[in-house]
Amino acid sequence: MSERAAPFYCPYCGDEDLRPSEQGHGAWECAACNRAFQLKFLGLLARGIQRPRRAAAGGNEI
Repeated sequence: MSERAAPFYCPYCGDEDLRPSEQGHGAWECAACNRAFQLKFLGLLARGIQRPRRAAAGGNEI
């Protein structure tokens, strides 16, 4: 099994000084704001990936 990707920044302060926490799998600590948080994968959505609809024919496109 491959290792999971680590978060790039703290969701609270935006700093990048993150370290794995001893609290368990998916737990991280931010040294800048002194907060701990946990990331958890909830599952796949039943509807899957939906692409945005294109503008109606003759509509303005950016």
